[in-house]
Amino acid sequence: MIELENIHRYFKVGEQTVHALNDINLTIDKGEYVSVMGPSGSGKSTLLNVIALLDQPSSGRYRLNGRDVTQLSDDELAKVRRENIGFVFQFFHLIPRLTAAENVEMPMILAGIAAKERKQRVAEALSDVNLQNRAGHRPDQLSGGQLQRIAIARAMIMRPEILLADEPTGNLDSKSGSEIIDLLESLNRQGVTLMIITHDQHIGDRARRKIRIVDGQIRP
Repeated sequence: MIELENIHRYFKVGEQTVHALNDINLTIDKGEYVSVMGPSGSGKSTLLNVIALLDQPSSGRYRLNGRDVTQLSDDELAKVRRENIGFVFQFFHLIPRLTAAENVEMPMILAGIAAKERKQRVAEALSDVNLQNRAGHRPDQLSGGQLQRIAIARAMIMRPEILLADEPTGNLDSKSGSEIIDLLESLNRQGVTLMIITHDQHIGDRARRKIRIVDGQIRP
């Protein structure tokens, strides 16, 4: 499903060149549950952004479902990302002026899905995260755990095969964080490929496969 071959990512910071990813070779099969751990600045988020097609490698090859996505145009990348990948962020990234239902609906509007189908799928998605009674609430009327549930519903509304989560519990108390991990794991049991970046060793250890990154390299 996900195949990274000799991936490098460089960033220019002033006069310095930062080697954020250094010769990454990684294969993730459909339905896997993978955690990515490592110290701050090790390249974890850069790796996730490359896999999510939010960033492109400086060199190397990335195949997604057998298709080389390394040299696609911005429009092609957006289409592949929309159809294949859901992304959950630490800070939710919901639109403050929209209700919970409208935030979940937004990817379908961008994809041109008809209003009747959008309404039905939003209702199902909010039910799946047990927030159907919060559909009309704006983000400032919701708790942190509820905000992350809405973010997960939005990430899954296009029914992607892959769900990438960058520190999904980093902004939550321990009880809400545990509920979010349970929700993500339930999606994985339904066949969604799940990849989580975390600083929390306990959360990382729950994954069936663990990857450690140090100085931009995958280490044993």
